[in-house]
Amino acid sequence: MNDDALADRLRACVGAPHVTPGGHTPAHEHDARGRYRGRARFIVKPGSTQEVAAVVRCCHEAHVPLVPQGGNTGLVGAGVPDNSGQHVLLSLVRLNRIRHIDAPNLSLTAEAGCTLQAVQQAAQTHGLLFPLSLASEGSCTLGGNLATNAGGTQVLRYGNARELCLGLEVVTAQGDIWHGLSALRKDNTGYALRDVFIGSEGTLGVITAATVRLFPAPASVFTGWVTLPNLEAVLPLLALARQRWDAGLTAFELINGTALTLVQQHLPHVAQPLPATAWQVLWELSSPQAEADLRPTVETFLADALAAGWITNAALAHTHTQAAGMWQLREAISPAQRAQGLNIKHDVSLPTSAIPTFIQHMQEELAARIPGVMLVTFGHVGDGNLHYNVQAPAGDDPAGFLARWEGEVTARVHDRVMVLGGSFSAEHGIGALKRDELARRKAPVALAMMRAIKQALDPAGLMNPERLL
Repeated sequence: MNDDALADRLRACVGAPHVTPGGHTPAHEHDARGRYRGRARFIVKPGSTQEVAAVVRCCHEAHVPLVPQGGNTGLVGAGVPDNSGQHVLLSLVRLNRIRHIDAPNLSLTAEAGCTLQAVQQAAQTHGLLFPLSLASEGSCTLGGNLATNAGGTQVLRYGNARELCLGLEVVTAQGDIWHGLSALRKDNTGYALRDVFIGSEGTLGVITAATVRLFPAPASVFTGWVTLPNLEAVLPLLALARQRWDAGLTAFELINGTALTLVQQHLPHVAQPLPATAWQVLWELSSPQAEADLRPTVETFLADALAAGWITNAALAHTHTQAAGMWQLREAISPAQRAQGLNIKHDVSLPTSAIPTFIQHMQEELAARIPGVMLVTFGHVGDGNLHYNVQAPAGDDPAGFLARWEGEVTARVHDRVMVLGGSFSAEHGIGALKRDELARRKAPVALAMMRAIKQALDPAGLMNPERLL
C-alpha cells in the first residue's frame, strides 16, 4: 500500500489532525538517551481504544509494522521506530483519562496515556497512594510503565508494575480488544493473560488501559541520608532497617561518591545533605503511625547504627521540602551523567547479599583495564537493582570511549552478574539495546517459549519488530 492510500486509511481511523508524516518529530522518533534516531512512516495518535483497534487492524491488513509508544522515556530503544521509514508509530498520549476510582476496593482504572504523575494525583484526591515512583513520572505513561514492567524507588515495599496491576485492556496484534480490566485480587480462571502483556514491550499487543492497586496513604514518612564507613556496612545497615520497620521500609538507595561529585559539578544548585564520602544511603520509612509516635524509633535506629559503626553521619529530613530535596539529589544523578557525556549503562539485578562482592570485583577489574575510569554506581539496593554506569576518564572523549569500550565492559559486567546469580536487565527492559544480549544469555528453553508466545499472538511479526526478540 502506497503512502497516500495508507494515510487516507489512518485518517479515517483517527481523524486527519492526528496523522502526521514521519521524519520531522524528534520527540517521537528519537529515544530519551539520544542513542536511537529513527524515522516513522506516519505518527498516529488515536483518542480511544476503538481507534487504537482500528489503526492496528489497518496496519495488520496492509502488513505494515507498528511501534506502540507511551511517553518515550525508555532507556533501551524499545519505543522508537527504526531508520527504514516503514513503521507506523502509534502514540498513546491522547488516551489520558482516569476512568474510575473504586476507593473501597483500593483500585483505579486509567488509560495507557495517563502520565504516572496523573495516576498518583488521582489516587491522592481520595487519600490513597499509587506507589510506583520514577524520576520520569511527569512524562512517562502508565501503559509504558506496564509494557516495560517498570520498577522505581519503592519496589522494596510495593513491588514492580506487575505487582501493582490487577487487570488490563489490550488491543491484540489483529486489532481485537481484550476487555480484561478486572479489579479482583483473586481470579484463577486459566492462564494469567495479564502477565503475558506486562513486560512485553509492545511486541504482543497494545495496552490501552489498566486497573491498578491503590494503598492507604501513610500517616507519616521519614526520609534520611547517611554516610557509610565502607561498602561492607550497607548490608548490616539494611538488615537493621528491615528488622526495625519490616514492610515500612519503602526505599533504600545506595549511592557512590562519584555520582554525587558529578551532580555537584554539573548541577551545583542541587543541595547535598552531607559532606562527600565514598558511599552514602538514602532511605525512606512510611507508616500508618503518627509522626510523633514514630520519631523516637527513627532516632533510635540512627543511634544504634552509629554505635555499631555502620554509619558515620546522618541527616534526617524534618520537612517535606527537605525530603524532596534529598530525592532531588538522588534523581539528579542521571541528568548529571548526561551532562558529563555518553556513558556505558548497566541496569543489573543481583541477590542483595552479592552486591558488595560485585561492586568490589568490578572496581578492581575495570580500574586495572581502564586507568582513570569513572564508575557511577547507584540504585535500589534494597531490592537488588543496581545502576552500574561506566564513564570515560577525565579528559577522554565520551563518544569515543563508548565506541571503544562498550562491548568489552558490558561483557565483563554481565559475566560477573550471571556468575553471582543475577540478571543483566532489572527494570529497563530489553528493547533494541539488549536484544542480542538476551539471545546470548537467556536459556534456550526460555527463548523457545518466548518465541512460541510471539508466534501465537503476533504471527505476522508486525508488533514492534526487531525489539526484545
